[in-house]
Amino acid sequence: MDTSPLDRSLLLDFYGELLTEKQRRTCDLHWNEDLSLAEIAQAEGLSRQGVWDLLRRAEAALQSYEAKTGLVRRFLERREEIAAIRRELEALLPDDERGQAILARLEELS
Repeated sequence: MDTSPLDRSLLLDFYGELLTEKQRRTCDLHWNEDLSLAEIAQAEGLSRQGVWDLLRRAEAALQSYEAKTGLVRRFLERREEIAAIRRELEALLPDDERGQAILARLEELS
């Protein structure tokens, strides 16, 4: 399953602590810091192929954790539901201090 850069970053945020330090660091450098395989290989003393293999194994592990727990999926679903509720409340609540306070409380949840 091919995942987007955002999906990979979310998986790393949720499950990164379950990876080895080397996997976590390599994924962070490639997915979050946008370093190339060659740049990571040089910095970590690995071959480009070694970096590629490390990234693929780490991504497979992260996807396996998500398949088992569904934490990222539930997080995204909840965030969408909160956004939908916010849109509905904005239409219903008066544009006064109390209405804004209710919306602010909802925003704290997301």
